[in-house]
Amino acid sequence: MRMAQRTVMSRRQHKPAASFSARSMRWTSSATRPDLKGPQNAQRSYERYLALARAEALSGNVIGAENYYQHAEHYFRSMSSDQGAT
Repeated sequence: MRMAQRTVMSRRQHKPAASFSARSMRWTSSATRPDLKGPQNAQRSYERYLALARAEALSGNVIGAENYYQHAEHYFRSMSSDQGAT
């Protein structure tokens, strides 16, 4: 039984290094983050998060993709509420 536990543990420890390094390089400083005000910026942010979600999904990171899809949905709703206020 102890051997089986080691095998399971070793399978869990191996994660692709590329996805971690890619995530850490996304935001290099606070100056590169999109401004949250304005409908054009909401549209840009929506498209950006959608692209990031698709890239994560293609790389096999389902959880990361879902996170970015949720961010994209936030900006989508923000755009929808901006159109209703105009």
